[in-house]
Amino acid sequence: MHKHLVRNLFAVALTLPSFAFAAHPNETEADRWNLKDMYQTKADWDKDAMTLEVQLKQFQTCSGHLSDNIARFKTCLDLNADLWKRYARLSSYAFQFRDQDTGDNAGADLGQRSDILGSKVEEATSFLRPEILSIGAKKIAAFQSKEKGLKIYTHQLDDILRSGQHTLDKKGEEIVATFGMATNTASAVYSTLSNADMPWPKVKLSTGEEVRIDQSAYTKYRAAPNRADRQLVFDAFWGKWKEFERSYGVMFYEQLKRDSAYAKIRNYPDSLTQALDNNKVPREVYDTLVSQTRANLPTLHRYFKLRAKLLGVKDLRYFDIYPPLVSGDFKYTIKDGVKLVLESVKPLGDDYVKAMTKATTERWMDVYPRPRKRSGAYMNGSAYDVHPYVLLNYNDDYESVSTLGHEWGHAMHSYLANKHQPFISADYPIFTAEIASTTNEVFLLDHMLKIAKSDDERLLYLGSALENLRGTFFRQAMFADFEREVHAKVDKGESLTGEALSKIYGDILKSYHGDKENIMKIDDAYAVEWAYIPHFYNRFYVFQYATSIAAGSMFADEILKGQAGARDKYLNILKAGGSAYPYELVKSAGVDLASPAPYQAVFVRMNKIMDQIEAIQAKR
Repeated sequence: MHKHLVRNLFAVALTLPSFAFAAHPNETEADRWNLKDMYQTKADWDKDAMTLEVQLKQFQTCSGHLSDNIARFKTCLDLNADLWKRYARLSSYAFQFRDQDTGDNAGADLGQRSDILGSKVEEATSFLRPEILSIGAKKIAAFQSKEKGLKIYTHQLDDILRSGQHTLDKKGEEIVATFGMATNTASAVYSTLSNADMPWPKVKLSTGEEVRIDQSAYTKYRAAPNRADRQLVFDAFWGKWKEFERSYGVMFYEQLKRDSAYAKIRNYPDSLTQALDNNKVPREVYDTLVSQTRANLPTLHRYFKLRAKLLGVKDLRYFDIYPPLVSGDFKYTIKDGVKLVLESVKPLGDDYVKAMTKATTERWMDVYPRPRKRSGAYMNGSAYDVHPYVLLNYNDDYESVSTLGHEWGHAMHSYLANKHQPFISADYPIFTAEIASTTNEVFLLDHMLKIAKSDDERLLYLGSALENLRGTFFRQAMFADFEREVHAKVDKGESLTGEALSKIYGDILKSYHGDKENIMKIDDAYAVEWAYIPHFYNRFYVFQYATSIAAGSMFADEILKGQAGARDKYLNILKAGGSAYPYELVKSAGVDLASPAPYQAVFVRMNKIMDQIEAIQAKR
């Protein structure tokens, strides 16, 4: 998500898959999001798309004339912002309509039409950056000093001017934009194959139940209480991915080559430098995250030893990661979940709670899983004049409650940014996006521990928090480690097959999980897991989950301790949206993610949680 004048398509924040196998029996219309808030009918969508086409033609008259005078300059920037705002709503409706039923041809068609529109917008606006650069900082500053209406574009203009060496001339930018529609093939094929077309295997569980192990069932049954069932599910699921290792290898390699090509075109030394420079994030942030994580793997290994002990397993295996540390019939309806999340965010103040309370009653969410509904969970806040939307696959368990809190952290971030910023600077980058979600998760854990009625409940919440730290910090840092290595190879001109990718991923997987130290044994067959991760098709996305949970943990801790100014300092980050560079925004609030301190705080927090668990166990 970029904060340039040329905006990215969506403000989407994905969690790792969290969904169930079948449609929920209690689903009502109130549990589905209301897309009519964007467009009453598809005919209205068509009409707005035609309006966008007209705007694109109007915008072409700006080409070559941006600097004619101040009024012309402002009019063209305003029109650019408006047409991107219109496209954001059009594309939001299209992909959300599709995600309701990924097998619906009407949704697929609407998505393709949206993609075509997006390419037209990219192409039509591609002259803007090179022309602003040709005008120069001195003349633009003179325009800004005389026209107060240009103030809202200050950060975006500064960002364009700083990236001059990476911007092509008008013709070059037009060519890059034209090819935009043809360079997303790998991601599109991955999405279709992995969500709709994979021939999933069936297994017979120890209960006698025969289950089709698709992505939803895998997420549900990988946590089965019976260990043999877990291994059966793992072997069947990853065995199927292994059959397609060659194909997924081709897809991902094409994605890596695309990223490398764009880096070269933009005069960057490598893919990682380009990805980080989009939001002016120092390379030290990425490298410090990975080095600090590797140096503190003993903390992760301590967790695995504790998990083995609580599960009563002597030879911990990769398929033992997901079952809850405490068994019990803990159920949370969506009504329960919303109430718990609302109570947990009270430290953020009455205005925050009132806004979220209203939002959770107005069909901004699509709650329950259904056949062919998109897997996982996300928030889309790009429909600027409407409201944020949340997609869930709520499963009545505590993980679902945690996901609910996570996604509503994103939604409230968008709500506050859209309320306090003009469209052009409301869209925030991923670097700050995940801070809002992980901060809410810390608040939720704190609240749940306060209201827990038994040690079993406390163990459930503490165990969930540990697993969240494993999954959101260590696992994402591991992904970042893998991404850095494979991108570097392709940047150097090396080839990569599916088998080679599995070897690289497998070595890193074993290192992080203590295979050599006999802490957890990793079967080679599971090394194909890289093919399953959708985030890899959005280059260097996942590291920001880890940096964000580090920052979010620090902010939440300060707020919960009642430190003076902590709440306002945090909320101001959310309200700022994309009006400043994210690393600098977070650093100005007291957290430097290029230093070891935030990551050390995560390790301290994780060890304290394990101390609490061990104290409960000692009492028994």
